[in-house]
Amino acid sequence: AIEAADAGIRAAAELEPNDISLYVGIPFCPTRCAYCSFVAQSVEKSFSLVEPYLEALFDEITAAGQLVRDLGLNVKSFYMGGGTPTTLTADQMDRLLSKLEQNFDFNGLAELTIEAGRPDTIDEEKLRVLRAHNTTRVSINPQTMEDNVLAAIGRRHTARDIEDTMALAASMGFPHVNMDLIAGLPADTPEGFRRTLDKCLTFGADNITVHTLSLKKGSRILLEGLPIPTAADVARMLDYADPTLRAAGFSPYYLYRQKYMSGSFENVGWCISGAEGLYNIYIMEELHSILSLGAGGSTKMVDPVRGRIERVFHAKYPTEYIQRPEKIAENLAAFRAFHEKMKR
Repeated sequence: AIEAADAGIRAAAELEPNDISLYVGIPFCPTRCAYCSFVAQSVEKSFSLVEPYLEALFDEITAAGQLVRDLGLNVKSFYMGGGTPTTLTADQMDRLLSKLEQNFDFNGLAELTIEAGRPDTIDEEKLRVLRAHNTTRVSINPQTMEDNVLAAIGRRHTARDIEDTMALAASMGFPHVNMDLIAGLPADTPEGFRRTLDKCLTFGADNITVHTLSLKKGSRILLEGLPIPTAADVARMLDYADPTLRAAGFSPYYLYRQKYMSGSFENVGWCISGAEGLYNIYIMEELHSILSLGAGGSTKMVDPVRGRIERVFHAKYPTEYIQRPEKIAENLAAFRAFHEKMKR
C-alpha cells in the first residue's frame, strides 16, 4: 500500500490543473468469460450493432472534443477498454483512432493504451494500426496460461495462442506491454497459477496486473455455480506472486479492492520502473477527471482543490447508447458545468 501510494504521489506531481484523462469503451467481445459482469455484447450475436455503435460514438467524440477545447483542458492519458476493443476490424480501429486524433490534441499524451485483451482478436494488421496511431501501451490479457482453465472460463483460445500473440506484439515494438492475470479462476490451482506467472515472466511484458477473482452478480460463475479455488488457495497464489514479481524487478504501483473478492484480497498492478500505467493511477487515486465516451462506462469528475467528486453513468448497452443521444448530451453538459464551476 505504501509503495502504491508513493507511485500515486509521483504521478500527481507531474499533473497540471487542466489535465484530464479520456476513456473510450468498446462493449463487444468474441464470447463472454465466466467471471465477467461487464456489459459486453458478443460480436457473434450483435455484429450488426458495431457500425451503428461507431457512428454514434463518432458523434460523441466530435461533441466531446469541442467541449474539451472550450474548457481549455489537456488530455494527459488515453485508454480504450471494453469489452475487447480489438474485436473491431483493423479498418474500424483505424477510423476510430483517426476520429479521436481529429477531435483531441494527442500531441501531449503521456500514454495511449489500447486493451487488445484476447489473443483470438489480435492479428498483425490490427497491431500495425495501433502502432501507426502511436499506441504506447498494449494490454494482452490471458488471465491464465492453463488450457483447462481457459476452457472453464469460456475462452476460445489456447495458451499457445497467447504465446504466439505475445511474440507478435514484441516484434511490433510497442514501448510497453501489459498482461493481466486472475488468481482464483474456476478449475485453477496454486500450482497452475504459479506456472502461469512463471510463463508470463518469459514474455518480456514490463507491466503485469494480478487480479483477485471478484464474484460479480450476473457472471456465469455465480449463475451456474461453477467451483472456484478456496480463499486459502487464492492466498497461496498471491503469496507466490509477490516475491516472484519482485525478484524479476517488478514493484507494485497501484492497488484496489472490489466487492465480493475471493478471500477479501485485492488487485495489484506491478511494473518495471518506468512502465507504470498512469491512467490506472489517475483513476484509482482520483487525481483528475476521467471523461468517458461510449457505452458501459462512467465519467468521473474530480475537483482536487475542493475535494469534490461527481459521476455520470452512460447507457449500459450498445442499443441503448445508439438510441439515446440525449443521454450523451446530458452527460457532456454535466461535465461542462462541473469544470466551469471549478474555475470560479
